[in-house]
Amino acid sequence: MEKLRIVFMGTPDFAVGILDSIIKNNYEIVAVITAPDKPAGRGQKIMYSAVKEYALSKNLKILQPTNLKDENFLNDLRNLNANLQVVVAFRMLPEVVWRMPKLGTFNLHASLLPNYRGAAPINWAIINGESETGVTTFFIDDKIDTGAMILSKKTTIEPNENAGQLHDRLMKIGSETVIDTLKLIEENKVITTTQIETEEIKTAYKLNKDNCRIDWNKSSNEIHNLIRGLSPYPCAWTTLFDEEKELSIKIYESKIIEENHSFNVGQVISSKKEIKVAVKNGFIELLSIQIPGKKKMTSKELLNGFSFGDKSFVK
Repeated sequence: MEKLRIVFMGTPDFAVGILDSIIKNNYEIVAVITAPDKPAGRGQKIMYSAVKEYALSKNLKILQPTNLKDENFLNDLRNLNANLQVVVAFRMLPEVVWRMPKLGTFNLHASLLPNYRGAAPINWAIINGESETGVTTFFIDDKIDTGAMILSKKTTIEPNENAGQLHDRLMKIGSETVIDTLKLIEENKVITTTQIETEEIKTAYKLNKDNCRIDWNKSSNEIHNLIRGLSPYPCAWTTLFDEEKELSIKIYESKIIEENHSFNVGQVISSKKEIKVAVKNGFIELLSIQIPGKKKMTSKELLNGFSFGDKSFVK
């Protein structure tokens, strides 16, 4: 059995859960590599990545290269004498980095590969209405998320589960899968499976303002899936036209109401208790929303101080 000396690479919360699990299972982390600090918010206060915050709390050695091909960084990496690198939600690595350790570099990806390669696998699995997803560990190669697979674990996506809830479950499943992968590597029992390329493979495209906007002409299922697939972050949005006002609003939670009606698609129907938007095959009830200058609130809370005109619509 080979004693593992691990360099961990990651940045967001999802990676923290995995790193924590590795440490709790008594594996040696010789260093953590994470994104450089950056100013954020109105005061442009310097913000640390979630992984850096955690690494500081555990007194781990931290490297924050801006350029992964920088010779000084590469020398520092070599001098760590790591024999394995574990990557979770980090940027693409140059070959000189992923080839460096003797036992290789593996990545945990939050999908059942080869489906949903890319930046936002958790979101797109829900947006596309999948009933199951999972996690996969694989050895990194020179493309994005295409390497030889080591282990994968499946889980069911609940009908109204949102991206935040699924994220937290996959972090737990991912932690277990990474530990199982580490055991296989240290016992030299890894058997990999090649990813098979087919035309049906679905991609987890980077999220942007355009693909987060709601198209009210789509079916109620597609709209509902977009809302829950983007909740709580980055959040589905739409433009509300209300009398003279034009507001960009975020929608965090919705419910499908299947019902015949004669309203125009996009028309907003509100009472003292609910807000609904007319769609082709019924209504989308808005359960949790945010209007400019206000915090996120339930529709009932919003209706306490906000009223919609008779001709309000979203687009």
